[in-house]
Amino acid sequence: MILEELTTPTVAKLPIRAFAEHLKLGSGFADDGSEDAVLELYLRSAMAAVEARIGKVLLTRKFGWRLTRWFGSRVQGLPVAPVSAITDVTLFDANGAGTVVDTAAYRLEVDAVRPRLVATGALLPVIPRDGSVVIGFEAGFGTWAKVPADLRQAMLLLAASYYENRDGEGRVNGMPFGVMALLDSHRAIRLGGR
Repeated sequence: MILEELTTPTVAKLPIRAFAEHLKLGSGFADDGSEDAVLELYLRSAMAAVEARIGKVLLTRKFGWRLTRWFGSRVQGLPVAPVSAITDVTLFDANGAGTVVDTAAYRLEVDAVRPRLVATGALLPVIPRDGSVVIGFEAGFGTWAKVPADLRQAMLLLAASYYENRDGEGRVNGMPFGVMALLDSHRAIRLGGR
């Protein structure tokens, strides 16, 4: 299983000004924006850490998920949430030749924790021997304003922690307590890898 991020949020979609305000950086000076590249780096790092911890995508983007077998014959759970659309399902044979599956053969079952690809017929399409399937989908809450407030705060707190501890000193055991407290209610419990 390989999950590939096909698009990334543009700089304009990142909350750089909100992060600068959170850090109480000065504004109205000639050098406004001089630290934007550093702020972007810490925001992207914090977003990746938060998403990995809770299995949810904050800002909407496109993904491709490659599998060599289905986990169920009729239903396949998707690796992250929330998923807004399945863009395509493509079967690849052992030689890498792809065949796009008709959209009438499957549908998205929307779920806040564990969205699923569901066959509309009896079974999901057969994956060729020694082949794979790639599920293309869009996931995320949308824009920064649509991300739940506690997740926005967790991301800003974590990015601030990265910013303030640039030398790499400090925590060995992970995220700050305040960030963990905000994320705990969003963690999905997954059994059996599905």
